[in-house]
Amino acid sequence: MTDFLFYLQLGWEHIISSDALDHQLFILALVAIFSFKDAKKVLILVTAFTIGHSVTLALSAFDIIRFPSNWIEFLIPCTIVFTALDNLIFSKNQEQLIKLNYFLALFFGLIHGMGFANSVRMMLAQEQSITIPLFGFNVGLEIGQIAVVIIVLSLFFLLSTFLKLQKKHWIIIVSIPILLFSLKMAIERTPF
Repeated sequence: MTDFLFYLQLGWEHIISSDALDHQLFILALVAIFSFKDAKKVLILVTAFTIGHSVTLALSAFDIIRFPSNWIEFLIPCTIVFTALDNLIFSKNQEQLIKLNYFLALFFGLIHGMGFANSVRMMLAQEQSITIPLFGFNVGLEIGQIAVVIIVLSLFFLLSTFLKLQKKHWIIIVSIPILLFSLKMAIERTPF
């Protein structure tokens, strides 16, 4: 049980810590188009990201895949740029954007998972079984993501209720700074 709790806390910190800004920005960009009435869709979306993340971690833990870390560190902010840009381009077509975000969450989860894969591979190499550690990490990751989602949706709820902020304006207000900051991160991490 202590192994499970250790890895659960590690998964939680992977999303909540100050070092996890890239994951937080990605989740923020993904859920910026939703509100509390879309809670089921948001949970599916976040779980799709966790699944993608989990697949990469498992493949990495078994040493089936390896990618150069400098490319992964570059691709992670690129996924955020792409997601924020999609929010701005498709903001008038919410249904199309929601469908696209499910795919993005799963696919980009694979890339984000590679960002933590080397650390996990070294930790899991010391374990006799990776099942409990991987499960604990992913449960912690999911709980952390849900916490970020609740904060984002609560903020939108408060702004839309008390300041009458429209969803289309919220999407723009959230997506433009994410786009610019992530673009800066991508340029700084260019591996070529």
